[in-house]
This record gives sequence, C-alpha cells and structure tokens, in this order.
Amino acid sequence: MTESEYTHLADATLIRLEAALDVAGIDFERAGGGVLELEFDDASVIVVNKQAAAREIWVAAKSGGFHYRWDGVAWRDTRSGEELFAVLARLASAQSGEHVDLR
Repeated sequence: MTESEYTHLADATLIRLEAALDVAGIDFERAGGGVLELEFDDASVIVVNKQAAAREIWVAAKSGGFHYRWDGVAWRDTRSGEELFAVLARLASAQSGEHVDLR
C-alpha cells in the first residue's frame, strides 16, 4: 500500500469512527496528526491514532495497546486478528461501563 493509499484509507476510517461515536454518544476530540481521543466519565481515555510509517492504526486503552493493519477488507489487530471497530466497541464498553455499539 502506498503512503497516499494508506492516508486516504486511515482518514476515511477515522471519519467513520467519528460518526459511529456520535451515534453511540461517546465524547471524543480530534487532535492534530490523525489522533482521536475518546473521553469517558471516569476521566479515562482511549487514543486512536494513525501510524503512517508502519501503515497502521494504533489504539491505546486502559487494557493495553493494539496495532491494526489493513488486510484488504478491514483493519485487523496484528496479534489477534480482531477487527478494529469490534475491539473499540468492547474497549469503550469496558471503560464507560455501558454497552457501546460502533457499527
């Protein structure tokens, strides 16, 4: 994947994530450089950010850090193979204490 292809795909994913967060009622802030911070009532955060050099999207949450690589269909965790939005929904549910659906 070229840098341009990565940038387009990662930016589109962050825009899709923002729309899903709006629907789910999760507060977030878009910081510069492709960083999205999900904010929760207990002052915890989940950080989602682009990693252009690795052509990945990285996630940092209370439960740990995760790296996602595009497989041609979806962003998949480089260790578990889980899909980005499914994991983010689970992480947000755990940190918010409420069910979060990001489909």
